[in-house]
Amino acid sequence: MAKGYIDVSTLYVPQPVLVTVLEKKYTENHEWVELDSNQNDGTIGISNYAAKALGEVVYVELPQANTEVAAGDVIGSVESTKSASDIYSPVGGTITEANNALEEKPGTINKEPEGNGWIAKITVDAQSQGEQLDNLMDAKKYEKFTEEAGDEH
Repeated sequence: MAKGYIDVSTLYVPQPVLVTVLEKKYTENHEWVELDSNQNDGTIGISNYAAKALGEVVYVELPQANTEVAAGDVIGSVESTKSASDIYSPVGGTITEANNALEEKPGTINKEPEGNGWIAKITVDAQSQGEQLDNLMDAKKYEKFTEEAGDEH
């Protein structure tokens, strides 16, 4: 090879990667749902705001798999050293899995309410994929909502 030239056959050229950004949607009751890229399957949990308001979580009642729920149905509850609170489904569908790790370590909700502290997985029904999701808040609207709720106290 001539001096001053680079053998381009040995260069690595990265290929473009398609990344799907999943967006959480929130309810006024402080639950969230995050749908996968196909918009059929989702994960439900409680928000950071709710976890902080509850205090130390000591018990979680989880939903049963294969349970059909409508948006707004109670799917479980969380008990803390301060209070107890029902957990509502943000969307309708069929519960496919509960986070059974919370039975042994309910405090995971305090540490990672919007991560490993998720409550349930759901297969979303057709109605929820449209109108019901549109009625939920994105992260920016939810942040504003919680700020306004904090101002009222």
